[in-house]
Amino acid sequence: MGLLAAGIATAATGGPAQAAEGIAVTHDDVRTVANPHHHVAYDDSFAVHQLGSVTAARVGNQAIATSAGCTADDACRSVALSFQVVTLAGDHVRLNAINNGRARNEHCTGCQTLAGAYQFVVSTPKPTRLTPTAQRRLADIHRRLDALGSSRLPAADLKRRADALAAEVTALLAQPSSMTAGTAPHTRPSVTVHRHLDGWPAH
Repeated sequence: MGLLAAGIATAATGGPAQAAEGIAVTHDDVRTVANPHHHVAYDDSFAVHQLGSVTAARVGNQAIATSAGCTADDACRSVALSFQVVTLAGDHVRLNAINNGRARNEHCTGCQTLAGAYQFVVSTPKPTRLTPTAQRRLADIHRRLDALGSSRLPAADLKRRADALAAEVTALLAQPSSMTAGTAPHTRPSVTVHRHLDGWPAH
C-alpha cells in the first residue's frame, strides 16, 4: 500500500467520523481542566476507527490539559491522554494525519499538567479488520489506561505508564495475526506512530 502524505500538523481540527466516495474523516479530542474548585482532573480516550478501503483520509487526534489558578501550597494536577487507532487500506492513499498534545499552565504555581496524544495508523494493501483477539487485547490496554485516572502517581510517572501502554499497542498492531483476511500471514501491517506529549513541569 502507498500512503501519500498530505501533511502532518500540530494543531487538530475536524468533526465526526464520516466516509464518502472513498474519503474518510475522523477526529478524537480529550480536554481536562484543574482549578481551585476541582484540583485533580483526568480523562482519556481510546478510539479505534476501522476505515476499510479509502482513497484519502484525514485523521485528527488531540489532547489538551489545563491547570489554572492553583498555588504551590494547594497545587492542581490535570492529565489528558488520547489514544487513536486507525486502520485503512488502499493503493496510494492520500493521508493527512494530525496529532497534537498541549499542556497549559495558567497562573498555576507548582501544578502538574500533562497532555499526551498517541496516534497509530495501520495500513494494509487490501481491506482487513482487527481480529476479535486483537480487539480484546486493545480493550485490556484501554482498561489499564482508564485505571491511571484513579492513581495518585505524579505526572512524570503517568507519562512513563502511558508510553509503556503505547508500546504495547504498537507491538500488537504490527503483528500479522492481529488482522483478518487481506493480509498474508508473512506480511506485517505498516504501522505509523505519532506521539506528542507536553507537560508542566517540563520533563
